[in-house]
Amino acid sequence: MSLTSTITIRQATMKDVDQMLEIINQYAQIGLMLPRTKLSVCEHLQSFIVAHNEQGVIGVAGLHILWEDLAEIRSLAIAESAKGMGVGKQLVGFLVEECRRLGINRVLALTYQKEFFHKCGFSIVAKETLPQKVWKDCINCSKLPVCDEIAMVFETDPAKTK
Repeated sequence: MSLTSTITIRQATMKDVDQMLEIINQYAQIGLMLPRTKLSVCEHLQSFIVAHNEQGVIGVAGLHILWEDLAEIRSLAIAESAKGMGVGKQLVGFLVEECRRLGINRVLALTYQKEFFHKCGFSIVAKETLPQKVWKDCINCSKLPVCDEIAMVFETDPAKTK
């Protein structure tokens, strides 16, 4: 892949689903994220964005609103061929701006990639400070009793955070 290729960030479409699943589930197979089914991606397609170039989808991320002041970045995954090109940072930036547009003050990521999210402006928080996430999603997760993901939050407008 050429480093000069043009990367665009856009809303995901049905034609992107298979490439999205391939990228997401490649990380799930090695335990770095939860797997997604085609049904799940199709049902939540409006919440996904993709990074795209002339070769197709090279990155994917989802935004899930948990409460009036909290949204979560989910399924952030980059194709092997696009690693190191800043695609992940572009996707995160796009979703943070979407949260600002929507008036959502905090953006959550549950991750193993602490350094990446730190570089994007996220800070580590205790999972216990996120009851909306814990009771909505984590309660049904197979990792709940021994979850080893790190909770990180970005404050879109620190003055408005409760």
